[in-house]
Amino acid sequence: MITERPTLERRVLASLDAGRIPVVLGGCGTGRTSLLLRVQQQLDQQGTTPRAQYLDFASAATTPERCLAAVSTISRLKPSGRPMVDGPSSARAAFDLLLSYLDHATTADGGRATFLIDEVLDLRTFENFPGLRHVLRDTVARLAASPSRFVLASRFTARTHRLLRDAPARFEVVHMPALVPAEVQALAVRFNGMHRDLGSHAAAISALAAGRAAYAHLLLETLASQGPSVDPIAALAALCAPDGRLTARARESYEFRLHRARGYGALKAILSVLADSEPLNLTEISQQLRRTPGSTKDYLSWLEDVDLVAVAGKKYSFDDPLMRLYVRLHARGVPPSDTDVVREVRAYAASRLQQVPAAGAQPVAVAAERGADTGGASSGIIEID
Repeated sequence: MITERPTLERRVLASLDAGRIPVVLGGCGTGRTSLLLRVQQQLDQQGTTPRAQYLDFASAATTPERCLAAVSTISRLKPSGRPMVDGPSSARAAFDLLLSYLDHATTADGGRATFLIDEVLDLRTFENFPGLRHVLRDTVARLAASPSRFVLASRFTARTHRLLRDAPARFEVVHMPALVPAEVQALAVRFNGMHRDLGSHAAAISALAAGRAAYAHLLLETLASQGPSVDPIAALAALCAPDGRLTARARESYEFRLHRARGYGALKAILSVLADSEPLNLTEISQQLRRTPGSTKDYLSWLEDVDLVAVAGKKYSFDDPLMRLYVRLHARGVPPSDTDVVREVRAYAASRLQQVPAAGAQPVAVAAERGADTGGASSGIIEID
């Protein structure tokens, strides 16, 4: 489901109109793709023909040649010049043709094209091919000088900031803000069931979901399908069960980011340490890890590089609090029991709901306790995709 965030959409459109290149940054499940698709819809509404093209480089960036073929085949925007009779002679030639297409493509009525490029950092895949050692740097320089308009997005905040450190001023970083209760309430209208007023849970859902759109969607879907006895904490407990959909979503993000980093085993150990207690400083982590502060510092920098941990005041913690809950429950030798799930979700909810007004906080889930008693926290709560 696409999340509508009008204020953020207007900001991106205003940046485009001012001649800048918005770069949307946010972790897994924050709604980056929804934002790009919504902006494409709004740009298309400005004319009688398509004016924008969404491109997902996480899927398209395989080889330069195949990426060029994929983009030129699916795009709704017209390439300039005569079509190429023969394929590109090399990987470098294919990459240059791809950039040339992005530079010179037009709308059907000859207007300026706008490309909304998701996971732009995945172009780094091309660095394994001859002549493309500095592909990301070359792309940034080319887009900055291009007559076309672009909105870029990435789930890797730290890496993107490093890439843009010396980039031209045309690039404007836009961080995905957390969903606020008012936005969750608007989203809840699309999920309201016959017997549920989900908007009354907006503050609690916003807090439990850590402001991430994907998590809020899962909580709302689960609540909408249940009777009024199931509250947000019960829904979260069901979603965090071994076969729960939030567990699957968190596992995907967890493994994806770890495999994009170095030091896989040591990084999992550090995340396990932080899952037990956070925030911790470098010395505290190195002592628990039984490694030198120097090597531990390297491991932590690799975790920062893929936005699994954040540092504030020289202390490290999870960037995504629900990822910490996932590690506490599932990053161990045996699956959690129903009692484990209920206990950990209760503790997580208590910490997240401390700042929520009393009217928004709901009592601890009776349904979750029943699930623990009957041997199935997820029984009757969710369906597995």
